[in-house]
Amino acid sequence: MSSPEAGPSAEPAEALPAVAPQLRALRRGAFLTLEAAARDAGLSPAHLSRLETGQRQPSLPTLLSLARVYGTTVSGLLGETAADREAVVRAADMEPTTAGGWTYRQAGPPGRGMQALRVQVPHGSQGDIVRAHPGEEWLYVLGGRLRLRLGDTLHRLAPGDSAHFDSLTPHRIAAEDPGGVELLFVHTLLQSPTAALCLGPTHGDVS
Repeated sequence: MSSPEAGPSAEPAEALPAVAPQLRALRRGAFLTLEAAARDAGLSPAHLSRLETGQRQPSLPTLLSLARVYGTTVSGLLGETAADREAVVRAADMEPTTAGGWTYRQAGPPGRGMQALRVQVPHGSQGDIVRAHPGEEWLYVLGGRLRLRLGDTLHRLAPGDSAHFDSLTPHRIAAEDPGGVELLFVHTLLQSPTAALCLGPTHGDVS
């Protein structure tokens, strides 16, 4: 099992304008030194310092560990207010949006630190687009078969199969069957908007 310290590589401080100061404020509010908080979260003090100064993006396991240490939630670490935290999304409210040939529905409230989407990928749509972006991604195949390329490795997933990977790994997603594939996505939105993360360019399917 990888430690919470493992995660995406360093990003510029401006990529995380709110998270870094929030991490420091919560630590100080818990009356913890940098060394004590890092020890309790399973991190090195140097790594936690880089997170608090915005020199590195926190992975989802890191956020979960720090939330436990500070007695809060991942949403709290990301500076979300109680008004932002709607717990339930009704099926009738999941309006479909189409971009680049894909159809996706919000399966969770927008603007959260973790975003859930239900996505339909037609056969032959965007299969040549390589994506790489900060964060982590988990997907679950609801129907059809998926062709997922992570780096140089090709995976074929059937209904019920899932994948969880660092989104900085170059990845391609395509439907294996003529009928397309339906997926459930959950990913972190630490920097990019939903469309850029899941759908790639919307102004032309060019790799």
